Amino acid sequence: MTNFTLGRWLLVGLLRMGLLIAVPLYIVYALLNRGSGENDEQSLSVPRERYARGELSDDEFDRRRKTA
Repeated sequence: MTNFTLGRWLLVGLLRMGLLIAVPLYIVYALLNRGSGENDEQSLSVPRERYARGELSDDEFDRRRKTA
């Protein structure tokens, strides 16, 4: 029974250590990447408005959308 208890505590310790490493790494990753989608939307807002007003052709709008 001692080996079973020791193995269980070893498993619990490894899981805790994994969580202590994984959770902070995920938090840092999430904080660094939280604004990446907003930049694309902001960079396309002016061409979308110009396209809606008819100032840009279909080809010009597609070219600007691909480069943004």
